[in-house]
Amino acid sequence: MGELTGRTVFPGEATGEPLVLDAPLSFWGGTDLSGRIVDEHHPQRGATLTGRVLVLPRARGSSSSSSVLAEQIRSGTAPAALVLTEPDAILMLGAWVAAELYDLRLPIVVLTSQDYARLAVCRGAVDVSAGPETATIRLG
Repeated sequence: MGELTGRTVFPGEATGEPLVLDAPLSFWGGTDLSGRIVDEHHPQRGATLTGRVLVLPRARGSSSSSSVLAEQIRSGTAPAALVLTEPDAILMLGAWVAAELYDLRLPIVVLTSQDYARLAVCRGAVDVSAGPETATIRLG
């Protein structure tokens, strides 16, 4: 149990089991439209992102990741939320497009390295509440 405070990159609400990635991920070429990690070099290849609070150190690569993320949000195969240690404009764009076109929100939060480490060892569902500037993550 506990609570973490972070910076909102994109506002929204979500609940889900954390999926902690050991390496950055590109949604373009690194995931498929079913929400599965397909990058053959990624340590969590085969993991499913759908409905999970995706905890990753940072995103990697292609500007086309925004369109892949927006399509995953539209089709219901996206993570429930993204938690990173660095803001990412490409992922924010995907969340923003999905909110504008489909009225579906995927919160994106940035935590300090210390709070990121606390979340990374958390077990059980977490609640993400990302307001206009500040986000709260309640640990299960």
